[in-house]
Amino acid sequence: MNKTDNNNSRRKFLKKLGGSAVLAAASPSLLSAATNFADKHVQILKKRGRVPANDRINIAAIGLGIMGFGNLKAALSREGIELVSGADCYDGHLQKLNELYGSHVKTTRHYEEILDDPGIDAVIISTPDHWHARQAIAAMKKGKAVYCEKPLVHKIEEGEALIREHRNTKVAFQVGSQWASSIVIHKAKELYQQGAIGKLNFVEVYTDRFDAKGAWQYSIPPNASETTCDWRTFQGGATALPFDPVRFFRWRNYQAYGTGMAGDLFVHLFTRLHTITGSLGPERIYATGGLNYWKDGRDVADLMLGLFDYPETQQHPAFNLSLRVNFVDGSGGGDSMRLVGNEGEMVLDGNSVSIRNKKLPQAPGYGGWDTFETFPEKVQQEFVSQYNEKYQGIRPQVLSVGENIFQAPKGYDMRVDHFDDWFNAIRTKGVAIEGPEFAMRTAGPALAANISYNEKRIVHWDPSQIRQKQSS
Repeated sequence: MNKTDNNNSRRKFLKKLGGSAVLAAASPSLLSAATNFADKHVQILKKRGRVPANDRINIAAIGLGIMGFGNLKAALSREGIELVSGADCYDGHLQKLNELYGSHVKTTRHYEEILDDPGIDAVIISTPDHWHARQAIAAMKKGKAVYCEKPLVHKIEEGEALIREHRNTKVAFQVGSQWASSIVIHKAKELYQQGAIGKLNFVEVYTDRFDAKGAWQYSIPPNASETTCDWRTFQGGATALPFDPVRFFRWRNYQAYGTGMAGDLFVHLFTRLHTITGSLGPERIYATGGLNYWKDGRDVADLMLGLFDYPETQQHPAFNLSLRVNFVDGSGGGDSMRLVGNEGEMVLDGNSVSIRNKKLPQAPGYGGWDTFETFPEKVQQEFVSQYNEKYQGIRPQVLSVGENIFQAPKGYDMRVDHFDDWFNAIRTKGVAIEGPEFAMRTAGPALAANISYNEKRIVHWDPSQIRQKQSS
């Protein structure tokens, strides 16, 4: 992105702001109401319209934990979607499925039975990370449309085969980082492309938590046993350990089955950033952190910091990204994303995006914490004379343009939009918004951050080829 392009887009954005601030810049398809609060201009984003159900889609759930049931709730809220069956390694989850959706829903411990059922059109894979790639590839080979939870893969090297299989089969494939479909993120993308913050130079994102469940200390059912849990299938060759209900129900805490903070949460942060900027990813990655509080036998960090260098591309200038996840945030936790440009910042908090603009003055000013104070009096007088001649009538003040806020409507659920996009791709034989290549460009840098953290080194990444570079 060159300087001329940035200046042109910035001028276009300011022109659109016009007399009524952001109102003229609002996208009619995404905005429904506006209210002014002092110097803040607040607008409510409009939900996307319902996608018509032209025909029924028969789905099955593979994996019925927290995400599995959450995904089903969102998917079954759409028209024309029929749940046929579900698979899980814990009998209690299968019983819960029947309690929620009826005894007619078939249940099994073996996901292969679902893939062999010709009556099933699509599968939702919400299993532990170490199962994602093999189950997704197996489903594609059977001609099933696939919705797979993030991260797409457990290991970087699994990505190539999965992408190749998708290119061969061309099934509708959606990865479950729902931010890619959020109306807030797409408004942020629109604003970024309009040059709302000038030339991007820095991004910082954090997702902090301060509760046991947020730190993956999930409840363990009292009936957990080798009888009610298919422990051997769950391990899937990743380990060969005696039955351990803690590992079974809190698998995110173990590298053998999960991908730690980076795979679970960095991926979401990358999804937001790449959707907004159109970026393919960073080229240099360094992560650090530690296990500071949740010393419960886990082998992953409870605090992780990542630094990522993004190269200049046609979509964006070179910039630096800072990511943080802290599971011991005594301030109470929170989530925020900030994109900083030379003429403002874009802040995403929950279901809103704000543009806060400031502009550097043409006149730099002098005095105060400045070398001016060290000049001899005669030199100071000469400097002031030259300064006044050059900057006549211009005050050295940072100009505040104001703040513009775009808010999602109450009750908005981006997961519903994400499933709508997938179902539409299935019905039209089209392409979903978050396919395997996009998802590998978010999972890859996240997993590379794990490598950096564990090996205490910088990792070089090829965002175009979606692979780790060999260290020179």
